[in-house]
Amino acid sequence: MIQSGLIAALVWVLVQGLDRLLSWQTLQRPLITAAVTGLFLGDLQTGIMMGASLEAIFMGISAIGGAIPSDACSGSILAVAMTILTGCDVETGLALAMPIGTIMATVNELWKTVLASFAPMWEKLAESGKDGRFLRMMIFFGLIVDRLPQTIILFVSVAFGVEGLSNVINMLPAWIMDGFGAASGMMTAVGFAILTSMIWSKEIGGYFFVGFVLAKYLNLDMLPIAIIMAVAAMAYFFNDKKLIEMQKAQAVSGETAADGEEDFF
Repeated sequence: MIQSGLIAALVWVLVQGLDRLLSWQTLQRPLITAAVTGLFLGDLQTGIMMGASLEAIFMGISAIGGAIPSDACSGSILAVAMTILTGCDVETGLALAMPIGTIMATVNELWKTVLASFAPMWEKLAESGKDGRFLRMMIFFGLIVDRLPQTIILFVSVAFGVEGLSNVINMLPAWIMDGFGAASGMMTAVGFAILTSMIWSKEIGGYFFVGFVLAKYLNLDMLPIAIIMAVAAMAYFFNDKKLIEMQKAQAVSGETAADGEEDFF
């Protein structure tokens, strides 16, 4: 379990550090972190399956003023690690992700007060003009210091908490486990609902109902639905782009005609 704890902490440091140093390339999203965690723990399939579901849950959660209600990255890593190491079903692991992420987000906000105390050091370092030292310190803080408390919590939780969690899950009655499954399904639906409320418009709203009909009444799998909708999205994009170009051309020709009339008179 100590080895598994080190693996979970390593995944956290890698995805968070690289994302910070590379200007947020979305490596810390559940779709990536869950798959990487599953790969390192020897169960890539579970990591990919949970990553897709966790992405659906967390995709509607955004940072407002730098504060997030639940940390998707740490919640995904711990949920996947607990699921693989305890042998519980995916639904139970998904139900654990949100409360874990909420706790880790709280720790992150508390740690920001400590990071703020380094501001005089950064100002002095910037005034010194030592670019090499500034770069080394930035890499060190980005990989280690910025996420140090969460790294320790991840390691301790996996290394020393998995066996206890496994015993608790084995003692739970069946109706509670069924409740975990229902809760994970509801969280996925809520994640989609939050995202839909932000991007909904009357121009693209019809595609939502088309997808529902394809899945519910034609019994198509996710892959053919995704392909159909991708083709529809590309057609919509290129037609809209062509319409914009035509409008610009008409506007330019109208201006040219107006200039010609002014020159004539």
